[in-house]
Amino acid sequence: MSSHNTAKATFFGGAAILAVGIAVVKVIGLFYKIPLVNVIGDAGYADFSNAYYIYSVLLTVSTAGLPVALSKMVSEANTLGRTDQVHKVFRVALSAFLLLGVLSFLIMYLGADRLAGLMGDSRAADGIRVLSPAVVCVGCLAAFRGYAQGHGNMTPTAVSQIIEALCKLVLGLSLAVYLIRLGSEDYQAAAGAIAGVTVGTILALGYMVLNYVIQRGREPACLDRRTDSAGSILRTLLAIAIPITLTSSMVGIVTVIDSALVQGQLQKALLTNQDSWALYGGLIDFAPLSAALAAGGEQAADLAEEISRTLYGNYSGAITLYNLPSSLMVAITASVIPAISAALTRRDRSGSRRIAAASLRMCALVALPAGVGLFVLGEPIIKLIFHTLDPQLAGPLLSSLGIASIFVCLMMVCNSILQAYGFINLPVVIMLLGGVVKIVVNYNLVILPQVGIYGAPLGNILCFGLVCVLDLIVVGRVIPRFPGVLTLFGKPVLAAAAMGAAVWGCYGLAARVISSNAVCTLASIAVGGVVYLALIVLLRAITRDELALMPKGDKIARLLKL
Repeated sequence: MSSHNTAKATFFGGAAILAVGIAVVKVIGLFYKIPLVNVIGDAGYADFSNAYYIYSVLLTVSTAGLPVALSKMVSEANTLGRTDQVHKVFRVALSAFLLLGVLSFLIMYLGADRLAGLMGDSRAADGIRVLSPAVVCVGCLAAFRGYAQGHGNMTPTAVSQIIEALCKLVLGLSLAVYLIRLGSEDYQAAAGAIAGVTVGTILALGYMVLNYVIQRGREPACLDRRTDSAGSILRTLLAIAIPITLTSSMVGIVTVIDSALVQGQLQKALLTNQDSWALYGGLIDFAPLSAALAAGGEQAADLAEEISRTLYGNYSGAITLYNLPSSLMVAITASVIPAISAALTRRDRSGSRRIAAASLRMCALVALPAGVGLFVLGEPIIKLIFHTLDPQLAGPLLSSLGIASIFVCLMMVCNSILQAYGFINLPVVIMLLGGVVKIVVNYNLVILPQVGIYGAPLGNILCFGLVCVLDLIVVGRVIPRFPGVLTLFGKPVLAAAAMGAAVWGCYGLAARVISSNAVCTLASIAVGGVVYLALIVLLRAITRDELALMPKGDKIARLLKL
């Protein structure tokens, strides 16, 4: 098989399977989180989000780097015909996953109250406890996914993710609705919704174990029976995994720190500066807080926490939509590392460069219209999707986050490219710098009475904008003869900008004659989609070579006359 055909099978073939799986998962996720926000309300969703942020950090620490390292080592061993080495690498990795998962479980379960307190949301403790067993399951789950992806088989990962998502939707949402109908508190309903996540990981793990047994029985004969020692394998795994884990967990860690600081600063502003109340005039009733401050005592602090839960719940609802574009990048990031690693192992430098450039172009083609769409239609989208959120509050937050989402997507793909080329420490340093910027900016902005919660998205824009620019500079230096920024992104940017103008104009005109926000919003999105796709074709924003890397890409290229 030629290097070009290998690249097709390894990279965009796997990416296409993961993309379909992730698209299904995200659709299911929308049917889960959107009704969930509407069932448990903004404050309950703040509790849900705070518990999930803690879970995400520990989950990333225990699973982010090792599955990527495992897929890289399995891919390289498979390329050299070392089947016995593949099995030993998997056993060592699974043991490491299990140990980290158990440690993370103990931290979450035994320290739930302390962790919730650090987040400035004492009501999140129940959700943290309910989520704690999931860390163990997902740790093992990640090992089996890394094994499958190392074989170039992305289907099991996609199927297991769908199993998890369906369980969240059916069980989690049902429990939340049931608890609300029983008259339970919103934070208790949030914990019930989270229970679906834990059960979903258990079922997904069962599926992946079954797939592993089947996959192993179909492996080719071993051409090289030599295996490295367990200690050597573990050292190699950790050498690859630790920097990747630091890079990946940096986002989660920064999010947790930032969430705690934002909520803390909101509460501080509410208690010490009544000028900050004017920012939310008409949106929140401050009479109880005013009376509590006049009377003195601890009730004022509790009321300030309740108000910050409401404000942060609106922000969390906007974050749910902001995360959608970056979640689609998982299809690219999961495929790019083993694909580039395999190409470099074959000394196919041009093939690895082609995959890296194509991955960034594909990222831009998806991220730019999504981010611009969120920016232009922030308030209408909130009105359309979340009837329990305040569109005047959450809408501007979503618009700002739309810009940040573009930078996040590009950053994720750049990090995967750098890691595949062996530059695994640079993304850590760059992300750390961006994280510091985000924390400092948000800490100082949110406390200002004229900014408040609206300052939170600005930290995301500055943080990920800086990280994205630095990452692109490094990628251009690392890969010889790599295409420039204008070559990669110029045409997609023009198409997305024109699409944004069309969407803005369409919504403005439609809103003057049609009273239904849903009709205006959906019509504007449809118009924007048509304009964007037409411009992508007219501007030749994607090349024949890039399409050739995709399944059926040659036929698509002929259809588009590229």
